[in-house]
Amino acid sequence: MIAWIITAEIAFWIVILLGLISRYHFKKQKLSIIFFALTPIIDLLLVWLTVMDLRAGTPASISHGIAAVYIGVSIAYGITMITWADEKFQQWFLKLPIEKKRLTGLAKGIHEIKMLGLHVIAYIISASLLYAMIIFIGQLTDTSSLFQVMKIWGIVLLVDAVISLSYIIFPSKK
Repeated sequence: MIAWIITAEIAFWIVILLGLISRYHFKKQKLSIIFFALTPIIDLLLVWLTVMDLRAGTPASISHGIAAVYIGVSIAYGITMITWADEKFQQWFLKLPIEKKRLTGLAKGIHEIKMLGLHVIAYIISASLLYAMIIFIGQLTDTSSLFQVMKIWGIVLLVDAVISLSYIIFPSKK
């Protein structure tokens, strides 16, 4: 299962890179959009592979949980990751100067809250997938590892919320 997750991650970045090359090197805007549209298809394939693995009788494991986490993160942060890759591609390969203003104060706090919102969305998607896996498996095997993934991620989400809210409560001066 871990091999499928790694393969999905590699495929995700390959189609993004192909989309950026199509857009900037070959000037094929529509082709680049097609490549970018493949990213959710990669997620769907990983869901399908995870379900087929469980259906084949493989005991539920942390790797199945990680697949759900990967899918949630990919869906929630997908546009953000593509935007980041687009900026880096322009900066590194096209040698275009990318002027990003460093956020401070309330602007930084608002940005962190928006990122926390994406984290919450990723968690909800992943938790939904994990619960669906648990229901799908039923009493056939132990699903405690899937619950463990949700619990650990819940703690990570709580820590992220505290840190993100601290930027609002204690805005940076510089």
